[in-house]
Amino acid sequence: MEDLSEPLLAEIITRITRTSDLNSLSLVSKRFYTVEAEERATLHVGCGLRPATEALSSLCSRFPNLQRVEINYSGWTSSQGEQLDNQGLLVLSSRCLLLTDLTLSFCSFIDDSGLGYLAYCKKLVALRLNAVPAITSSGLLSVAVGCKSLSTFHLTDCMKVGSVEAVSPQHECEQFRYGSSTQQQNIRIWCLGDTGMEWLEYLGRAGSLVELVVKDCKGISQYDLLKFGPGWRKLQKFEFEINGNFWLSGAHDPSYNPSYPYNYDICCENMKDLRLAKIVTRPEIGLRFLLGKCRALEKLCLHYVVGLNENEMITLFQNCSNLRSISLWLMPLRCGNSFRTPLTDDSLKALSLCCPMLEVVELTFTFCSSSWPTEIGFTQKGIVTLIQTCPIRVFVLNGASIFKDKGVKDISSAQFLETLELVDCKGITDVGISYLAHAPCLTSLTLRQCKNVTNVGMTKLVHFQKLESLTVVGCRLISEEAVQGTARSVHYSAELEGFGSLKGMKNWS
Repeated sequence: MEDLSEPLLAEIITRITRTSDLNSLSLVSKRFYTVEAEERATLHVGCGLRPATEALSSLCSRFPNLQRVEINYSGWTSSQGEQLDNQGLLVLSSRCLLLTDLTLSFCSFIDDSGLGYLAYCKKLVALRLNAVPAITSSGLLSVAVGCKSLSTFHLTDCMKVGSVEAVSPQHECEQFRYGSSTQQQNIRIWCLGDTGMEWLEYLGRAGSLVELVVKDCKGISQYDLLKFGPGWRKLQKFEFEINGNFWLSGAHDPSYNPSYPYNYDICCENMKDLRLAKIVTRPEIGLRFLLGKCRALEKLCLHYVVGLNENEMITLFQNCSNLRSISLWLMPLRCGNSFRTPLTDDSLKALSLCCPMLEVVELTFTFCSSSWPTEIGFTQKGIVTLIQTCPIRVFVLNGASIFKDKGVKDISSAQFLETLELVDCKGITDVGISYLAHAPCLTSLTLRQCKNVTNVGMTKLVHFQKLESLTVVGCRLISEEAVQGTARSVHYSAELEGFGSLKGMKNWS
């Protein structure tokens, strides 16, 4: 190994992905220590960083070519010492000149001043802020103005960011100093207005973002996101989610004029990945405008979106022939004279006919009583037809009381189906599971809280030698002994999942 050339040794090191392996390699010799340090591009730090700023400074000195850094204080307590603060970000931004990707999670000691230092990271293309409670729109504006190359931006659970915040029309940032006297720089930010969404307007006008994710930020409404304006044209991935009792706190768009809806004349021709979760849409306004404009969609997730219109969805499917993945989480609502989930078999038919590349389907039904099967707008026949018509490789069915053993028999013959997950499907018994033993391509099976499947059903799968993976969670009539030998990899847990976890309903009781 000592005789290897520098380029060959560097190539070997770049192929090692586990941090523990890299650490071990660096202990082999001084040469390996030096080369590994030069090639290390990724760093993950958190509660073990003590003292935080000094330790980070040492790491930045040892690894001069860091490109991706994640700082995560999840689970932190005061007994573990102080967290990394604004001074730490100054060290990071001044030492890691090649930094392209930064994630800050649960960093309580970082505020707007700290974010301002990121303006020196001229190569930064990806920034993810997760539960950074002290930052506001002012700090985000400094990032938007200073980081010209930013293409990926995630903002999650940052409660002080929002349109309610008053931002001075002209704001001069603190003069930040780093390095030698000749390297000192000034940053001046000229705000666009006083709405608190200037950072979003600036990012939209710059038009550099390709991926935008906004989750659990109570101060940001779906109507605020209209201020992204021309930025929508280049965006390829967008995600917006609100948690909690979203239907009680839905904001209204004060600028909407039915006679002149100029705010909604937005182009989204490059959008490929769209997820809207737990929002209330209204006719013609709000983020539902995306559903009529994103014709390049490949992945669509609509999770508890109140206000979906079936005709609108059918038109969407007719226009999105490249759709490869769809996830629908639905609950029954008042639909005309009936009470059911908003989409019916007509939507599934449109999917079958117009989306020939569809490979991944997830259907989740919540608050649908098994005593009232009509609360689910789909039928078993409609679901089976979709799976048999399209080249579905992955199928997840959650809470579908209408789906029974006959349905499992019918989809088990689907020639492309490789992964099947059945969750809270009360109508499926051992008879239905036995049909899966004859599925031509099925290699992965997950059963979660399917209360009518027993050990008998598992014995049917023991002779099914094609399963690579089996996961059984919360199925009270299946024992751990019964799942042994059913697949090469088996995961078993008798613990029941909470309703919120089972249905993806964070913060809901």
